Amino acid sequence: MSVWDDLVGQEKVSEQLDAAARDADALVTAAAADAPPPEASKMTHAWLFTGPPGAGITHTARAFAAALQCVSPDRALGGSPGCGFCDGCHTALIGTHADVSTVAAVGTQILADDMRDTVRKSFTSPANGRWQVILVEDAERLNEKSANAVLKAVEEPAPRTVWLLCAPSIEDVLPTIRSRCRHLNLRTPTVDAVADMLVRREGVAPDVAAAAARATQGHVDRARRLATDPAARERRAAVLKLPLRLDEIGGCLKAAQELVDAAADDAKALAEETDAKETEDLKAALGAAQGGRLPRGTAGVMKDLEDKQKRRRTRTQRDSLDLALTDLTGLYRDVLALQLGSRVAIANADVEDTLERLTRAGSPESTLRRIEAIAACRDALDRNVAPLLAVEAMTMALRSG
Repeated sequence: MSVWDDLVGQEKVSEQLDAAARDADALVTAAAADAPPPEASKMTHAWLFTGPPGAGITHTARAFAAALQCVSPDRALGGSPGCGFCDGCHTALIGTHADVSTVAAVGTQILADDMRDTVRKSFTSPANGRWQVILVEDAERLNEKSANAVLKAVEEPAPRTVWLLCAPSIEDVLPTIRSRCRHLNLRTPTVDAVADMLVRREGVAPDVAAAAARATQGHVDRARRLATDPAARERRAAVLKLPLRLDEIGGCLKAAQELVDAAADDAKALAEETDAKETEDLKAALGAAQGGRLPRGTAGVMKDLEDKQKRRRTRTQRDSLDLALTDLTGLYRDVLALQLGSRVAIANADVEDTLERLTRAGSPESTLRRIEAIAACRDALDRNVAPLLAVEAMTMALRSG
């Protein structure tokens, strides 16, 4: 199974990356044999992957990283790099390859401190693999200092270093950085393509796969989670019932509190295991005995880790809230389609009763105002407004229409 098999609905991009991986393999092979490099090559030192949420931007970049590190013997027989089974592919895909470094935003930004060691590593030769690959998952979250560090590294990269930057759109990346990258834009996979992937790869029943793909409108990761996690389906069902609970002001405030609490619980559950492992690993690295005290002078290092974990929990909570707001937006989009008599496919057909009640209770104008209220809540969260205040303002606006 090739690394490209997981890229749902991205056939054109897969072809381009496969060709680049072949040329990259030829470059390394020629260098090892002291032969001249190929005259024309589709490989370059920096790539920028963009696309809508759920298109699989990071998965695509990681698949390319795996293909660059592929050590399958089939390559010598004309096979394409990226077999998906060799040690190079496997470790790159699961994130443990020594020469594939991943940088992601811990909080709302990627700080210069988070990039310093990675930028330094980008100027070194590969330790074990064929390329030194730097994967930046949230390039749009680079702040001024970290973006300048990346720019210097991309301007004058080491011969065997490749930068893979991921962002929602090309406009989210500094012009000076994107001008030095080869740009690949992914598209939203079709509902049918996502449903087919869930059946083939996850063993999901066809009706469940179709419902999850339709509800998430081509968002691959959300569809996978919705199809395989009963708790995720329960949370979505609770969110979609929220508009029916806003008859009174008290109901608005209670619904807002429950929504924020649910997001906080999600963030806590996701953070507990990761935080505990990180803390124990750091203590061991600092020389603390199991359950013993930390060596003198290491308190500052532990405090930095605690701050990092706190920023990550805040971001995780807001990501969970954003997911709920996305579900609400999709619900009102369906309501608007029904009010206008549109033939656009309904995403939330599984909550037909809720859609009918909301359709009868409002007008297209009021539905548009409600969609705008949800968008305003997302903007407020991006500006670091307290989540409860932002969500309470939204539920009140949803009530008034």
